[in-house]
Amino acid sequence: MALTEVLQKLALKIPTPLVAGGAKLLFGLPVPVKQRLGSPRTVEGNELDVDSQLTLLLLGLQGVDGLSGTRDVAVSRASMLKLSQAVGAGTAPSVGVRGLMVDGATGPLPARLYTPAGLEAGSPLVVFFHGGGFVLGDLDSHDAPCRYIADRARVRVLSVDYRLAPEAIFPAAADDAVAATTWALQHADQLGADPARVAVSGDSAGGNLAAVAARELALAGGAQPAFSLLFYPVTGADPANRSRDTFASGYFLTKADIDYFRQLYTPEPGQDTDPKFDVLHADGLAGIGRTHVVVAGFDPLRDEGAAYAQRLRDAGVDATTQLAPGALHGFLNTVGVSADARVDVDAALDVLRDVLAHR
Repeated sequence: MALTEVLQKLALKIPTPLVAGGAKLLFGLPVPVKQRLGSPRTVEGNELDVDSQLTLLLLGLQGVDGLSGTRDVAVSRASMLKLSQAVGAGTAPSVGVRGLMVDGATGPLPARLYTPAGLEAGSPLVVFFHGGGFVLGDLDSHDAPCRYIADRARVRVLSVDYRLAPEAIFPAAADDAVAATTWALQHADQLGADPARVAVSGDSAGGNLAAVAARELALAGGAQPAFSLLFYPVTGADPANRSRDTFASGYFLTKADIDYFRQLYTPEPGQDTDPKFDVLHADGLAGIGRTHVVVAGFDPLRDEGAAYAQRLRDAGVDATTQLAPGALHGFLNTVGVSADARVDVDAALDVLRDVLAHR
């Protein structure tokens, strides 16, 4: 058994509240102390922020070397859940949460509706798709980000538990995202939201699914999202992506992770060039609504996210790019403990709130 696998399995035995308490203590230290604990890095003019340095330290202590870890899907899923809960515990406790079912492509999907305390009916609604390489993640792993988005932006958030690979390969997740977004648009008023102010959002693989849903619904010509907020999205499988090589290892998400997840999600020839996955090279982008793409400075997916925003602009779409210069891939999950992450997320949510307020 590899050392990484041993460390991950040992880390899973540590009670989550203990890990969460350690994370809060570590990230809550005075900045000068955190600076002494971290390892400063500067790449292409971007300085790794202090909380990202601590994130790498924490991951190292947990025996985590990349999202896919041991190549054991069950262990990787459990590890991601524990880490997410550790850095998200206690986020926005006043936000109300209820479970419900929404339409998927082949049947009902579990979902959660997050509603901030005191939010009136007719609010915006954000349909959210979690990250995890189309293989990892669930409603629990992204509970804290959804609570935070709902609370900070004063919106309802509908988090969707789409089907995962390898149990359900491409285009299962993409088709679920389109079906769930369609359902949300049709049932927004029943959820207490304004049908004209429905947005799609997601991080990493979830950002890909949000982008795919926006494109597919724009092509369909019916109701479509008013806004897309994409956090460090997967946009294709282009091996020439420079940032994939620059940050190939040592920055949480690795190039090997990306290849591994792609092989699990799109195992058959031609799937990774299908526009339901490879939105970066897709046609039919002109009808997509206002889009804001957030990329992290120390992320192998950085360049493809920025390139997708540029492709949208070239197609005439109102699209903007936000660089979180010192952040790692996955920083949205750390809003429960990281002040640095909250600065970047808040900037993105200000755009979301401003756009939907003026619809």
